[in-house]
Amino acid sequence: MGDFENYGGSEEENAEIKRLQDELKKDEDNFEAWEKLVAACQALEGGLNRNSSPQALATLRETFDRFLTKFPLLFGYWKKYADLEFTIAGPESAEMVYERGCASIAYSVDLWTDYCGFKMETTHDPVLVRDELQALVQDVTGYRPKRKPTLPTPVWTRLFERAAGYIGADFLAHVFWDKYLEYEERQEAHDRVFAILKRVIHIPMHQYARYFDRFHKMSVAQPITALESADVLARYRSEVLAEAAQYGVSKSEPEIERDIRGKIDATFTETFYKTQEEVTKRWAFESEVKRPYFHVKELEHEQLSVWRNYLDFEEKQGDKARILYLYERCMTVCALYDEFWFRYARWMLQQEGKEEEVRNIYLRAIMFVPISRPGIRMQFAFFEEMQGRIDIARDIFAAILDQLPDAIEVIVCWANMERRQIGLDAAIQVYKQQIDSPSVDLFTKADLVTKWAFLLWKIKGSVDEARTVFTHNVQWYADSREFWQKWFEFELEQPTNSGIEPQHAERIRNVYRDMRNKSHLSADIKVELTQYYLNYLQTRGDKDAMKEFLKVDADTFGPKSVSSLAKATGGPGGELDAATRLKAEARHYAFYQLHQTAPDATAHGPASFH
Repeated sequence: MGDFENYGGSEEENAEIKRLQDELKKDEDNFEAWEKLVAACQALEGGLNRNSSPQALATLRETFDRFLTKFPLLFGYWKKYADLEFTIAGPESAEMVYERGCASIAYSVDLWTDYCGFKMETTHDPVLVRDELQALVQDVTGYRPKRKPTLPTPVWTRLFERAAGYIGADFLAHVFWDKYLEYEERQEAHDRVFAILKRVIHIPMHQYARYFDRFHKMSVAQPITALESADVLARYRSEVLAEAAQYGVSKSEPEIERDIRGKIDATFTETFYKTQEEVTKRWAFESEVKRPYFHVKELEHEQLSVWRNYLDFEEKQGDKARILYLYERCMTVCALYDEFWFRYARWMLQQEGKEEEVRNIYLRAIMFVPISRPGIRMQFAFFEEMQGRIDIARDIFAAILDQLPDAIEVIVCWANMERRQIGLDAAIQVYKQQIDSPSVDLFTKADLVTKWAFLLWKIKGSVDEARTVFTHNVQWYADSREFWQKWFEFELEQPTNSGIEPQHAERIRNVYRDMRNKSHLSADIKVELTQYYLNYLQTRGDKDAMKEFLKVDADTFGPKSVSSLAKATGGPGGELDAATRLKAEARHYAFYQLHQTAPDATAHGPASFH
């Protein structure tokens, strides 16, 4: 805002807008606050119009711009914004808003239909409204243009065909086709009305029969040259003449045309039944879609199942154009759910030469999927690494960590990328940078130390260096469950033989004793970690191992009179507070362990996207 607290309204109106602005600074995902802010801006000066103050208009525009940048899939607000611009500044400003909206939500039947209706009422040159060559609105998979073509007149002026390229195949596109037909009827362009109907009867969509009935009635009055191409008509003529010749019959030209029309009608009837069949197949899914638009509210589990099954169906049908179109519809409705972005990107990656489309899918996904589910962003980084764009992959990892500094899996993935692309030292440097960072939690650092040690052990093959990482860092991370678990696993997995087993046993014993004496972990966690040592004594201990086993067993599971663990109230310095203990004893799972399981088909109720 130009003036920090002057939004163009009264003191009371300015105060309310300031309050809502401050509320959104604390939580920019507060959709209710956004809605209130938009409404408050619209109400400035008793309702904005072209005579409102520049400050109030600037407040309104900036609010809408911010809101629709945050939530670009809300077609209703794009329409509302365009209507306001029309009132305030006229048709050109409204048109710019419609263009931005259709670029943001390109597969919205409602928004394109509203845009076309707007142009019908505000533009009186048919060329500026009607058509654009279909090739310009189709890429090789069928519908969406990759880039704006260079034309003598702007692409947006050929509006209806642009819209048809995006939304014409939607199951509920009848409102758009009705608008298109209405426009051509206003122009008394009956030939174009018929051409549209001839096109629409092939599209499996709601109300398909209504269009076929109208098409069939119009076809009776059309010359046969308008019904089929010259090649098809020549073939039908040859068939009619051949059939007549079989019976030695000579037919007049009107009779030949009558028979040709019969064949054409049969072909169109066949088209009707084929379209009907395709509609019936899809109706089983379409009838179950309860919310065909985007909203920030959670979808029901049953709705997610509908989209999964619908995508399965279209993929099985094998029509890539329809598959792509359904994915785009799905991504509008399910934009907050990463499973569908994963699925879309994986499907697209299997289509030849579609790397740029895959990149665009990931770029859109990270706009909508909450950062609390970083998996889709990590997958984006993997994709960019595959494409050789290592700096971009680094930037993606860094961007995630900027918001989730304790995302261990992200740090590990970044380090592993550096190992693959640069070498071991680069991977270790990633760990060291995060361990030294003041924004990273102590217990996250403890886990990273173990990852560092395992790199030295598994990749470099240096057991001594790995062990040194553990021994040098125990003073800082003795209260981490993960630290002790990984140290036990490291020592237990070292190769041994009868000659060096005593030394090996001593190392494991020292880890056990340090864990018991130096950590502040709860008794339950210490019992869990002690099992590593007890199992070692049973399975790999020497002939005197049971003496140590029973001593540790009594000290761990015995009554208070004999168990130091039962008497203990923490380690040196007392117990951890509840919040610290929760982090100290947490188990760390990889994102794919938690979220990449098969969906539960029996789940009910709202499905979380966080």
